[in-house]
Amino acid sequence: MQGKIIKGIAGFYYVHVAGSGIYECKAKGIFRKENRKPLVGDNVEIEVLDEKDREGSLVGILPRKNELIRPAVANVDQALVVFAAARPDPHLNLLDRFLVMMERKGIPAILCFNKTDIAGDPRIRELAQTYRDCGCRILFTSAKKQENIRQLLGLLQGKTTTVAGPSGVGKSSLINLLQGDVCMETGAISEKIGRGRHTTRHAELIAIDEESYIMDTPGFSSLYTNDFEKEELKQYFPEFHPFEGLCRYSGCDHVHEPGCAVKEAVEEGKIHRTRYENYLEMYEELKNKRRY
Repeated sequence: MQGKIIKGIAGFYYVHVAGSGIYECKAKGIFRKENRKPLVGDNVEIEVLDEKDREGSLVGILPRKNELIRPAVANVDQALVVFAAARPDPHLNLLDRFLVMMERKGIPAILCFNKTDIAGDPRIRELAQTYRDCGCRILFTSAKKQENIRQLLGLLQGKTTTVAGPSGVGKSSLINLLQGDVCMETGAISEKIGRGRHTTRHAELIAIDEESYIMDTPGFSSLYTNDFEKEELKQYFPEFHPFEGLCRYSGCDHVHEPGCAVKEAVEEGKIHRTRYENYLEMYEELKNKRRY
């Protein structure tokens, strides 16, 4: 029987099997011998030991499409990056770090600005302008007024989506709304997962329907890492791509070099200055990072 790991705690893995429900499984010792650790999001094979109590043994891990280290999750189709349009004002440098990491992992991102009910039209237009060429779909939502929730659900259909963003931006409210029409037996899930020994917050998949999952990942607000070289960074800003190869010098990093097509594009308003300034800040960090 095949299913997907939706939560793993203390050696127990909770596997959602479409049409059957949640099975509590222990992993076979072979995984430890092979130094392979099952992850939330893994598609797995299980052997049912007790159908009545929904208990089983995890016997195989199917090939992974991708894998994130922090949080440790697998087979993510896309990321829903949530920031507030207001209260708190969006920290755009942090936002760009999220987008860089998703680009680097090859994970498509949906950029969601929530709380439009308290942000004025000028702010919304400014955010739309800043990120118009950032390479991801942009959506403006209001969890409070339930605006554009249907459109958001449509973008999540049939995919495993990890939710990223700082606290206070309305992620929990959005997740609760997205779960509003869950087809699965949520009572059975909470009964199976919510026992006393399983109260610690870990990465967890939440089923929207039988084919769509959202990944609630506590602590996913600090996923940016600087374990790559400064020369790579420009690859992760999609609005730079049309100007690559047009600079005076090949291998231009778009920082101090004269005759830089990217810097000219910033001056001409073809690349938003805020995005470029955040690029410069990240570039300097990578340049100055300590080497061991």
